[in-house]
Amino acid sequence: MVKHLLLLAALTTATTLYAHTGAQAGPLADAAAEAEKLAASGDAPKAHDLLRQAMSDFSQTLPFAIGKAVFVSKAPTGYAMYEPRQGASFRSGESMISYIEPIGLTWKDSAEKGKLETHFTVDFDILNPKGDVLAGQKAFGDFTFTGFLRNQEIYSTLTIDVSGAPAGDYVLRFHFNDINSGKTASVDQPFKIAGP
Repeated sequence: MVKHLLLLAALTTATTLYAHTGAQAGPLADAAAEAEKLAASGDAPKAHDLLRQAMSDFSQTLPFAIGKAVFVSKAPTGYAMYEPRQGASFRSGESMISYIEPIGLTWKDSAEKGKLETHFTVDFDILNPKGDVLAGQKAFGDFTFTGFLRNQEIYSTLTIDVSGAPAGDYVLRFHFNDINSGKTASVDQPFKIAGP
Protein backbone atom coordinates (compact mmCIF):
# COMPACT_ATOMS: atom_id res chain seq x y z
CA MET A 1 0.00 0.00 0.00
CA VAL A 2 2.84 2.42 0.86
CA LYS A 3 4.40 1.75 -2.55
CA HIS A 4 1.14 2.62 -4.30
CA LEU A 5 0.68 5.77 -2.25
CA LEU A 6 4.21 6.86 -3.16
CA LEU A 7 3.45 6.29 -6.85
CA LEU A 8 0.21 8.26 -6.48
CA ALA A 9 2.10 11.05 -4.71
CA ALA A 10 4.72 11.16 -7.47
CA LEU A 11 2.07 11.31 -10.16
CA THR A 12 0.18 13.97 -8.20
CA THR A 13 3.36 16.02 -7.96
CA ALA A 14 3.71 15.78 -11.74
CA THR A 15 0.14 17.03 -12.08
CA THR A 16 0.85 19.93 -9.71
CA LEU A 17 4.01 20.89 -11.57
CA TYR A 18 2.13 20.94 -14.87
CA ALA A 19 -0.54 23.16 -13.32
CA HIS A 20 2.02 25.65 -11.96
CA THR A 21 4.06 25.87 -15.16
CA GLY A 22 1.04 26.33 -17.39
CA ALA A 23 2.03 23.29 -19.43
CA GLN A 24 -0.72 21.08 -20.75
CA ALA A 25 -1.22 17.93 -18.70
CA GLY A 26 -0.66 14.66 -20.49
CA PRO A 27 -2.21 11.21 -20.15
CA LEU A 28 -0.06 10.31 -17.12
CA ALA A 29 -1.13 13.42 -15.19
CA ASP A 30 -4.74 12.87 -16.26
CA ALA A 31 -4.59 9.29 -14.96
CA ALA A 32 -3.15 10.51 -11.65
CA ALA A 33 -6.00 12.99 -11.22
CA GLU A 34 -8.59 10.31 -12.02
CA ALA A 35 -6.87 7.85 -9.65
CA GLU A 36 -7.05 10.44 -6.85
CA LYS A 37 -10.81 10.69 -7.37
CA LEU A 38 -11.19 6.91 -7.37
CA ALA A 39 -9.09 6.54 -4.21
CA ALA A 40 -11.04 9.33 -2.48
CA SER A 41 -14.29 7.55 -3.33
CA GLY A 42 -12.96 4.36 -1.73
CA ASP A 43 -12.12 2.43 -4.91
CA ALA A 44 -8.43 1.80 -4.23
CA PRO A 45 -8.19 -1.30 -6.48
CA LYS A 46 -9.49 0.60 -9.50
CA ALA A 47 -7.22 3.59 -8.70
CA HIS A 48 -4.25 1.22 -8.49
CA ASP A 49 -5.10 -0.48 -11.78
CA LEU A 50 -5.53 2.87 -13.53
CA LEU A 51 -2.11 4.09 -12.33
CA ARG A 52 -0.45 0.81 -13.24
CA GLN A 53 -1.90 0.94 -16.77
CA ALA A 54 -0.92 4.62 -17.14
CA MET A 55 2.68 3.81 -16.13
CA SER A 56 2.66 0.86 -18.52
CA ASP A 57 1.55 3.08 -21.39
CA PHE A 58 3.96 5.87 -20.41
CA SER A 59 6.89 3.44 -20.34
CA GLN A 60 6.54 2.98 -24.09
CA THR A 61 7.46 6.66 -24.61
CA LEU A 62 10.75 6.37 -22.69
CA PRO A 63 14.03 5.84 -24.52
CA PHE A 64 15.75 2.53 -23.80
CA ALA A 65 18.26 3.15 -21.01
CA ILE A 66 19.72 1.77 -17.81
CA GLY A 67 18.00 3.23 -14.75
CA LYS A 68 20.23 1.74 -12.06
CA ALA A 69 23.42 -0.32 -11.96
CA VAL A 70 25.10 -1.21 -8.68
CA PHE A 71 27.44 -3.86 -7.36
CA VAL A 72 25.66 -5.89 -4.68
CA SER A 73 26.92 -8.06 -1.85
CA LYS A 74 24.66 -11.02 -2.73
CA ALA A 75 22.00 -11.96 -5.26
CA PRO A 76 18.87 -9.77 -4.92
CA THR A 77 15.64 -11.37 -3.75
CA GLY A 78 13.47 -9.20 -6.04
CA TYR A 79 13.09 -5.82 -7.70
CA ALA A 80 14.79 -3.15 -5.55
CA MET A 81 15.49 -5.83 -2.92
CA TYR A 82 19.26 -5.85 -2.82
CA GLU A 83 22.17 -5.04 -0.54
CA PRO A 84 24.58 -2.54 -2.13
CA ARG A 85 28.20 -3.61 -1.92
CA GLN A 86 30.47 -1.27 -0.01
CA GLY A 87 33.00 -0.11 -2.58
CA ALA A 88 34.09 -1.58 -5.89
CA SER A 89 37.34 -3.24 -4.83
CA PHE A 90 37.39 -7.03 -5.21
CA ARG A 91 39.87 -9.68 -4.14
CA SER A 92 41.35 -11.93 -6.79
CA GLY A 93 38.88 -14.77 -7.43
CA GLU A 94 35.93 -12.92 -5.87
CA SER A 95 32.80 -12.79 -8.03
CA MET A 96 31.29 -9.43 -8.97
CA ILE A 97 27.49 -9.35 -8.73
CA SER A 98 25.68 -6.51 -10.50
CA TYR A 99 22.05 -5.49 -10.02
CA ILE A 100 20.81 -3.62 -13.11
CA GLU A 101 17.42 -2.10 -13.99
CA PRO A 102 16.70 -1.50 -17.68
CA ILE A 103 13.97 1.04 -18.51
CA GLY A 104 12.07 1.78 -21.71
CA LEU A 105 11.97 -1.84 -22.90
CA THR A 106 9.78 -2.51 -25.94
CA TRP A 107 6.87 -4.89 -25.50
CA LYS A 108 5.01 -6.86 -28.17
CA ASP A 109 2.14 -9.33 -28.24
CA SER A 110 3.17 -12.69 -26.84
CA ALA A 111 2.46 -16.10 -28.32
CA GLU A 112 0.36 -16.58 -25.16
CA LYS A 113 -3.06 -15.10 -25.91
CA GLY A 114 -3.73 -11.78 -24.19
CA LYS A 115 -0.18 -11.37 -22.88
CA LEU A 116 2.71 -9.06 -23.73
CA GLU A 117 6.39 -9.93 -23.92
CA THR A 118 9.73 -8.17 -23.74
CA HIS A 119 13.06 -9.81 -24.53
CA PHE A 120 16.62 -8.58 -24.08
CA THR A 121 20.12 -9.95 -24.08
CA VAL A 122 23.18 -8.67 -22.23
CA ASP A 123 26.77 -8.57 -23.51
CA PHE A 124 29.72 -7.57 -21.37
CA ASP A 125 33.24 -6.24 -21.87
CA ILE A 126 36.04 -5.74 -19.39
CA LEU A 127 38.22 -2.78 -20.24
CA ASN A 128 41.43 -1.32 -18.91
CA PRO A 129 41.55 2.38 -17.89
CA LYS A 130 42.62 3.33 -21.46
CA GLY A 131 39.43 1.80 -22.86
CA ASP A 132 41.01 -1.29 -24.43
CA VAL A 133 38.73 -4.34 -24.34
CA LEU A 134 40.50 -7.14 -22.45
CA ALA A 135 37.69 -9.72 -22.38
CA GLY A 136 34.01 -10.00 -23.12
CA GLN A 137 31.09 -12.18 -24.09
CA LYS A 138 28.07 -11.68 -26.34
CA ALA A 139 24.62 -12.77 -25.11
CA PHE A 140 26.03 -13.43 -21.65
CA GLY A 141 22.47 -13.04 -20.35
CA ASP A 142 19.19 -13.74 -22.14
CA PHE A 143 15.95 -12.57 -20.51
CA THR A 144 12.29 -12.82 -21.53
CA PHE A 145 9.42 -11.43 -19.46
CA THR A 146 5.79 -12.23 -20.27
CA GLY A 147 2.70 -10.81 -18.57
CA PHE A 148 -0.65 -9.08 -18.89
CA LEU A 149 0.87 -5.60 -18.87
CA ARG A 150 4.21 -3.89 -19.47
CA ASN A 151 5.83 -4.63 -16.13
CA GLN A 152 8.24 -1.90 -15.06
CA GLU A 153 9.80 -3.78 -12.14
CA ILE A 154 12.40 -5.59 -14.22
CA TYR A 155 15.98 -6.16 -13.18
CA SER A 156 18.92 -8.38 -14.06
CA THR A 157 21.38 -10.03 -11.73
CA LEU A 158 24.68 -10.54 -13.54
CA THR A 159 27.66 -12.30 -11.99
CA ILE A 160 31.15 -11.95 -13.46
CA ASP A 161 34.20 -13.94 -12.41
CA VAL A 162 37.56 -12.30 -13.04
CA SER A 163 39.75 -14.99 -11.50
CA GLY A 164 43.33 -14.70 -12.62
CA ALA A 165 43.13 -11.02 -13.52
CA PRO A 166 46.11 -9.02 -12.25
CA ALA A 167 45.63 -6.32 -9.63
CA GLY A 168 44.59 -2.99 -11.06
CA ASP A 169 41.76 -0.76 -12.20
CA TYR A 170 39.18 -1.92 -14.74
CA VAL A 171 35.77 -1.09 -16.16
CA LEU A 172 32.94 -3.60 -16.48
CA ARG A 173 30.69 -2.52 -19.37
CA PHE A 174 27.30 -4.13 -19.93
CA HIS A 175 25.44 -3.73 -23.24
CA PHE A 176 21.69 -4.39 -22.95
CA ASN A 177 20.10 -5.29 -26.29
CA ASP A 178 16.32 -4.81 -26.60
CA ILE A 179 15.45 -7.56 -29.09
CA ASN A 180 12.00 -6.13 -29.93
CA SER A 181 13.29 -2.67 -30.92
CA GLY A 182 16.90 -3.40 -31.91
CA LYS A 183 18.06 -0.66 -29.51
CA THR A 184 21.03 -0.93 -27.16
CA ALA A 185 21.78 0.72 -23.80
CA SER A 186 25.14 0.48 -22.05
CA VAL A 187 26.38 1.10 -18.55
CA ASP A 188 29.90 1.16 -17.06
CA GLN A 189 30.84 -0.07 -13.61
CA PRO A 190 34.43 0.84 -12.69
CA PHE A 191 36.08 -1.67 -10.34
CA LYS A 192 39.43 -2.61 -8.89
CA ILE A 193 41.16 -5.94 -8.32
CA ALA A 194 43.07 -5.56 -5.07
CA GLY A 195 46.63 -6.77 -4.79
CA PRO A 196 47.67 -9.62 -2.49
